[in-house]
Amino acid sequence: ASGMGEARQISSLASISGNSISWSPDGTYILFQTVMRTEDGQIARVDLLPRTPKFREDQFRDLFKEESPRIPAIERRTQPASPAPAPPAQPSTPAEQKPEEKKPANKAVEIVFEGIRQRLSVLPVGVDVNSLTISPDGKTLLMMANAEGQANLYTWSLDELDRERPVARQLTSTPGFKTDAQFSPDGKQVYYLEQGRISVISLDTRLPRPLAVTAEMDVDFNQEKMEVFKQAWAWQRDHFYDANYHGANWETVRAEYEPHIAGARTPDEMRRILNLMVGELNASHLGVSAPFGGGNQNAPVGKLGLRFDRSEYETSGRLKVTEVIALSPAAITANIKVGDILLAVDGARINAQTNLDELLAYKTNRRVALMVSSSANGSNPREVVVRPTTTATEKGLLYRQWVEEQRAYVAKVSNGRLGYVHMPDMSAQSLSQLYTDLDDENHAREGVVVDVRNNNGGFVNVYAIDVLARRGYLTMTPRGLPSAPARSYLGQRSLESPTILVTNQHSLSDAEDFTEGYRSLKLGKVVGEPTAGWIIFTWNLSLIDGSGFRIPRARVQDNTGQTMELHPRPVDVPVTRPIGESYTGRDSQLDVAVRELLKQIDGGKKDRTAKN
Repeated sequence: ASGMGEARQISSLASISGNSISWSPDGTYILFQTVMRTEDGQIARVDLLPRTPKFREDQFRDLFKEESPRIPAIERRTQPASPAPAPPAQPSTPAEQKPEEKKPANKAVEIVFEGIRQRLSVLPVGVDVNSLTISPDGKTLLMMANAEGQANLYTWSLDELDRERPVARQLTSTPGFKTDAQFSPDGKQVYYLEQGRISVISLDTRLPRPLAVTAEMDVDFNQEKMEVFKQAWAWQRDHFYDANYHGANWETVRAEYEPHIAGARTPDEMRRILNLMVGELNASHLGVSAPFGGGNQNAPVGKLGLRFDRSEYETSGRLKVTEVIALSPAAITANIKVGDILLAVDGARINAQTNLDELLAYKTNRRVALMVSSSANGSNPREVVVRPTTTATEKGLLYRQWVEEQRAYVAKVSNGRLGYVHMPDMSAQSLSQLYTDLDDENHAREGVVVDVRNNNGGFVNVYAIDVLARRGYLTMTPRGLPSAPARSYLGQRSLESPTILVTNQHSLSDAEDFTEGYRSLKLGKVVGEPTAGWIIFTWNLSLIDGSGFRIPRARVQDNTGQTMELHPRPVDVPVTRPIGESYTGRDSQLDVAVRELLKQIDGGKKDRTAKN
């Protein structure tokens, strides 16, 4: 546009994203959120002008500044009133009327670009910031931040004349997800959305209250479904990573599916048709899902950490324990064993018609009395009190039990020489667990088997690769203590031992990026099956009706330039597990991995011996 200046860069942070930009009321600086993967969101400040310090002493001196003499109130009352202005000779037209006086606008800020790179700083707020906004008076920063798995509001003082050192002051402490926080015009209250409802909280009292808002919305599904279809089709047209749409004629696809959408009678039917439409792209990471919170909400069912004999139940109606999951509610009691019969839950007897889930509905984290017997006929029953856990927790415990079984298996077949780690996905949580699992026991082994079978991806492959790729270059030995690699001694995540990688056809997305990095950096051999070939960088968006929609927007290529989508990562030693092998207690892929890694380790020892 006419009069617009040239775009100029004012920051150069190495971050994966930056958002929630907020200008100070006087226009002299900018705050924005910046974040790297797996790291806390931070707040960067860019001063647009060289910063002039403020001093509390100046406030004190201002108290003694001379002011213009004031006329005493009694004198003002005795002075004659000013004569009223004479009326205009002729009535003025609207065009001739004087406009109302306005307050002077803030003085324009002339940004000083010279040296602006050195005027960037990071506020030490100490919380994981998602978004931010500055109060109207410029003295308070409002932050939406994560801590302990909850998103809450925090404030931070921007007043340079405050006597106290600024700290993040928590404003809310409720578990609901919060968005769109903003100050009231006077800066004394904050309005925000929590779980879709408007709340308001005072900065002084920190007591939230709901804001009563009611509204009615009448949606014409026949019109809405067509808009949803147009939006979904257009987003893939404009953003799908391959401009050739994997060979699909996207205009033809629209013509083919539009009549089917027009005939859809329910939102679920509409989403099924949309999933068929995006399926024409023959790509991974696609899909349409119901709005968050939609669908049937099942009652939470408490989990005991027990598995039962199916044939026993089908023939006699008895629940005979075949497995007690480690660290589960049943295991913690130390009074339920394999072979026991579960007779009753809180007094309700169990028979062939009993639904155990119904008896444990809404019993999560509550006291539950189980009646258990070690006899098949139910004689000599005993009471066991447990606190059922959630389904997610039980799944996690079952997974950790499986990991420990694999670790013991590798130790056994390697005669104690090798360690084992598994990553179920490439999330920040799994990365933290990897750090934990690479404990002293694994460091003490001659090598480690790294398992990413059935890993469904995420985003931390580069961090996990770093742990395996770092090589030692120093050794440190405290007096009277054993020597240790310098990286580990100084606290850096580093294994510094030979490894081997195990994959299968269910290793996908970021697990394939991890596999490619492992191969490309020549960290060791890859054993098992080629990966899935599902590798696109994806964005999650919402359609107009709230449906979730995935758009693969970024192509991923290896160092040869090959697109990795639809091209599985190969293995060095192919091994396919026979169907049903897991029931035999054997794992042929781990067997081969152990054999290959020991061969590598022993070969290295021979080479070093020959050189010496």
